[in-house]
Amino acid sequence: MSRFDNLDAWLSWQMQLHPKAIALGLERVGAVWARLGPASLPFPLITVGGTNGKGSCVAMAEAMCRAAGYRTGVYSSPHLLRYNERVRVDGEDVSDALLCASFERIDRARGEAALTYFEFGTLAALDIFVQSPPDVVILEVGLGGRLDAVNLWDADVSVVTSIGLDHTAWLGESLDEIASEKAGIFRPGRPAVIGQRDAPARLRDEAERRGTLPMQLGREIDWTMGGGGGWIWSAPSGERLALPEPAMRGPFQYDNASAAIAALRALHDRLPLSVNAIRAGLQRARLPGRFQVFPGALTYILDVAHNGEAAQALAANLRAFGSRGRLRAVLAVLGDKSPASIVEPLLPFVTDWYLTQSRDPRAMPVEVLNERLAAVLPGPAAATSSDLDVALDAAESASGPGDAVLVVGSFTSVSAALRRLDTGRAERGGV
Repeated sequence: MSRFDNLDAWLSWQMQLHPKAIALGLERVGAVWARLGPASLPFPLITVGGTNGKGSCVAMAEAMCRAAGYRTGVYSSPHLLRYNERVRVDGEDVSDALLCASFERIDRARGEAALTYFEFGTLAALDIFVQSPPDVVILEVGLGGRLDAVNLWDADVSVVTSIGLDHTAWLGESLDEIASEKAGIFRPGRPAVIGQRDAPARLRDEAERRGTLPMQLGREIDWTMGGGGGWIWSAPSGERLALPEPAMRGPFQYDNASAAIAALRALHDRLPLSVNAIRAGLQRARLPGRFQVFPGALTYILDVAHNGEAAQALAANLRAFGSRGRLRAVLAVLGDKSPASIVEPLLPFVTDWYLTQSRDPRAMPVEVLNERLAAVLPGPAAATSSDLDVALDAAESASGPGDAVLVVGSFTSVSAALRRLDTGRAERGGV
């Protein structure tokens, strides 16, 4: 008999099962998988880690494979609106029924092991993929790499998109320490794609020490702008691909696209892709919450940027976007983040700041946020509120036609804004 009969009940129970929200290590998931799944996976596997850009890289690789006619399996996190977003098969979120059935199999296999919420979800994704194997599976690392549950399985190709200072309590205080943790997904004798030109030297050193086949942007692979708005991807083999501008905004997306192409080219013998499929995938790939623009009399811009590097990328997008009127930012962050590193790159673009907090139990209290930004903001915040909806109301009320509201700082704040927009845009006259 199943422990629960609906997804919400399963998820609520999983959040309480382990005493810690984050407990890195492969012992628990390894022991459960040994009783649950096969020793070797029946599909080629790509694992994508990094501080920023991994979600974009996953989305582009998925879109290219689907454009080539392949059936894809994707595991990513966190979700924005529904837990089901974390597990996709052939571009569609899996059903509640599939997730519940997998959770039941995991519950029976785990014995007394206290799995975390993330570990349960990771095992469920692989279990679902094994039940009906796709042509290719792409896994997004949750936190770090070496001890992340996703790293239980040996990837055929591993990608690290970028290295930045984030999650320092778990990964280390320096870029070199973080690079070592991220490099834990690399496997001997297999391609290791590095999607950052100026990645810390430790990342390349670790790739070589582990006996991988490194493919780094600016060395083994590269890209340059072409004529007519396109760009050229190149590899040491002499291959050069003339490609269209990615649908996902930002100059950094060329780096993410290059890494995705390199990963798929490394699997060419098992997963051949035509240039036309690569082109189509670049133009089709979308990722909610990453410079997602809702146009209207009042424009909404949603971005999950939650560290300094992501905020710099957001600033580049804002510069290219060119808002006609005033830009008001609604900011909410989690407690382990550095709000100053997020705010500073955005100061040239934002006219008014509205500080708040989401309902996430890990959210930084708005009083703490206000205190930490007192020396950074050019003046006092336009408003502070412990209720994100109140902050959004205040930003909307102060805005006029041609203005824009930016919601930034975390997945949870963008998720709340997305829900609000989905349910209330019509009533607010298309805002």
